[in-house]
Amino acid sequence: MIAEKKRVATSAGEIAYVDRGAGPVALFVHGVFLNSYLWRHVIDRVAGVRRCLAVDLLSHGDSPSRPDQDISFRGQAAMLEAFCGALGLDEVDLVANDSGGAIAQIFAARHPERIRTLTLTNCDVHDNYPPPAFGPARAAAAAGRFSARRAEYSANVGMFRPGFALAYEDVDRVADETLRHYVGPLFSTPERVRELERWLSSSGDCSQTVEIEPLLRQLRAPTLIVWGTADPFFPMKWAYWLRNMIPGSRPVIELQGAKLFFPEERPGALSDALSEHWRCLKAAA
Repeated sequence: MIAEKKRVATSAGEIAYVDRGAGPVALFVHGVFLNSYLWRHVIDRVAGVRRCLAVDLLSHGDSPSRPDQDISFRGQAAMLEAFCGALGLDEVDLVANDSGGAIAQIFAARHPERIRTLTLTNCDVHDNYPPPAFGPARAAAAAGRFSARRAEYSANVGMFRPGFALAYEDVDRVADETLRHYVGPLFSTPERVRELERWLSSSGDCSQTVEIEPLLRQLRAPTLIVWGTADPFFPMKWAYWLRNMIPGSRPVIELQGAKLFFPEERPGALSDALSEHWRCLKAAA
């Protein structure tokens, strides 16, 4: 079932988001090429204990960006702050994946008062950006190849399957309809595909994640790190880097054989870990 999206006007523009469940707010943040649809199975499992808000990042899903807008990791983190302000959210349980994890780290480091708990799954960390395996996508964006082939990609989302295979344990089990939910909005118009190319090029180098290291060392929010062990983008060592860096971190949970998009493929493992993480917070209160 596809959750109907809401929209809210913020200082960063109109942001689309899914809103399900009741209770303390959990804010879910996806990464590049995806949107809030990534979190559907996890939200199904935790909406009984949290009001789950899953945003579409700028230039993704149903959240457009202006041609002159900052859509770097820093800009996206600023959008999350504007989103929380617009909805009157004092604190959130922040959950993130992939480049959304880098954005979440920046947001949490710069706005620790907003973070009730933090959960990070496989994501960009410190100087592991851009990960070498992501080089071909960045090169394609820089050369304008996504724009040049927009009509083909829009008509046949199966063309993305080989690229997505790096992020899924079993890409053959991913329906074309799922790929269409992810990449359809990105290639819907020439303007939207140019936004995607600008996202890929505007993320820059690792300076955005390296510069927050001193702030991460001060982050006391209870932090859960759940990491797939077979991810070619983000090796296990980065999970332990985060564990050693963030004072509020709990022991790392390793998911054997899982890859980058395990929140979609193994939602039960993540939702169980989230529920336990949040229960521990309640018990300590």
